[in-house]
Amino acid sequence: MSLFGKIFGGGGKGGKGPSPQEAIQKLRETEEMLTKKQEFLEKKIEQELQIAKKNGTKNKRAALQALKRKKRYEKQLAQIDGTLSTIEFQREALENANTNTEVLKNMGFAAKAMKSAHENMDIDKVDDLMQDITDQQELAQEISDAISKPVGFGEEFDEDELLAELDELEQEELDKNLLEIGGPENVPLPNVPSSSIPSRPAKKEEDEDDMEDLQRWAMEAM
Repeated sequence: MSLFGKIFGGGGKGGKGPSPQEAIQKLRETEEMLTKKQEFLEKKIEQELQIAKKNGTKNKRAALQALKRKKRYEKQLAQIDGTLSTIEFQREALENANTNTEVLKNMGFAAKAMKSAHENMDIDKVDDLMQDITDQQELAQEISDAISKPVGFGEEFDEDELLAELDELEQEELDKNLLEIGGPENVPLPNVPSSSIPSRPAKKEEDEDDMEDLQRWAMEAM
């Protein structure tokens, strides 16, 4: 017996039982039938109620018979309600079981596929392969580093000597610039003027001249 047969039950002595899909379909058909029966009883209850109301004052016997039939219909309707609830619960449980069966079946297929995919794989070979990949990556990095280094083609120079020579060249250039700025030492200087610089009139003399001009103007105005 298969795994799914053990979980959900296999065929008994009376032969193979219905499939979950067939059982679910039968339950749905039964639900439809009982629903129609339920609608019929609801209509009959309404009719008997109208008869009882119509004959309530005219014909009490007919009214009582109508109420009795109404009670029987209501009892049948309550039974159908309970039956529908039970069938609905059974159908939902069967649908869940069918879903679980399909899920387990698919998981079994996936497990077999994974086992088949790993069948030709050896963990030691996988480790060796990954180690080879790591070694090749390290070798490629070393080759890249070697290629990127500058090559002197056999000419090697002392960097300290080159720096000292560069300092000497810079000092010579600096000395040359200083000599050009200073100029020759025998440049002639301009002659000193022989005449004396005229002196500026004193402040007191200017004030006296202004006073005389003011007095002269006053005399002319008289």
